[in-house]
Amino acid sequence: MNPVIQIKHVTRRFGNKVALDNISLDVPRGCVFALLGENGAGKTTAIRNLLGLDRVSAGTIEVLGMNPQKHGTAVRRQVGYVPDTPALYDWMTVSEAGWFTAGFYADDFLPNFSRLCEQFELPRSQKIKTLSKGGRAKVVLALAMAHEPELLIMDEPTSGLDTLVRRKFLESMIDVAAAGRTVLLSSHQIPEVERVADLVAIIHEGHLMVCDHLENLKREIERWVVSFDGTELNLPPFEAEVISHAGPQRKRQQLIVRNPAPDALWRLRDHPGISEVEVHTPTLEEIFVAFLSNSPDAGGRPINDGLRSPADQSSGGSIT
Repeated sequence: MNPVIQIKHVTRRFGNKVALDNISLDVPRGCVFALLGENGAGKTTAIRNLLGLDRVSAGTIEVLGMNPQKHGTAVRRQVGYVPDTPALYDWMTVSEAGWFTAGFYADDFLPNFSRLCEQFELPRSQKIKTLSKGGRAKVVLALAMAHEPELLIMDEPTSGLDTLVRRKFLESMIDVAAAGRTVLLSSHQIPEVERVADLVAIIHEGHLMVCDHLENLKREIERWVVSFDGTELNLPPFEAEVISHAGPQRKRQQLIVRNPAPDALWRLRDHPGISEVEVHTPTLEEIFVAFLSNSPDAGGRPINDGLRSPADQSSGGSIT
């Protein structure tokens, strides 16, 4: 099946500032795709380009088989969108907000909206201006999901919400993907993302650092803590893709490595002067920090050399 989203060599400039730098990636159907990055990394710019609310400087985008630069209205009709700062008419009740929005969609919108209000425990007769921030977020999510979009885009949807509401949001994302639809979740709340994401992309200052399935990242990436027993703190040659390297500190060095050679770990452990090498499975947050430490401004290299499948993408240097 064709990807829900195809981004090919997209660059977006604002004067001398490059917000997106030669980004290429695919998002398949039926998954939760997490777009991770710090504030100002380029996540919201990418989303605006996907929705046809902004124009790219170079490259091409397809969303649900359409070019949002040419058919933005058609794309937005088929996409559910939860912005980071949603706008609602405060004087409306929850039911009136659903009735107003239903005019833009098919007849099944209102029944679906009512069902979602019940699922989210939203009082439909209550004025929106009297709702808590979590209640307003639930209204926006119900409005975005009621037309059962093939693609649901959420830009920092859980920011500022309490733990219980965030959990319900995440559970809703899993349900959408389980129904064969696609969720694009833009966030810097990485521990939350780790619970639900199938595919992860990390973006930093407009550069795509990595795009891969989360299970691949967790399987291929390890955190090594190397302890030395003498004054010599240099690592011997070994074959591995090193994403980040910290140390030495207190006779220890820490490395985040990907796809090490089968004998790389044993060569380290057997090397004179090294007393121990601890191997840990990093969290997604540790992986995120590691890739940011290998960003272009930190001397690393991003993924900018064309459209490849996630399994083929890698980033970082190596110690040899």
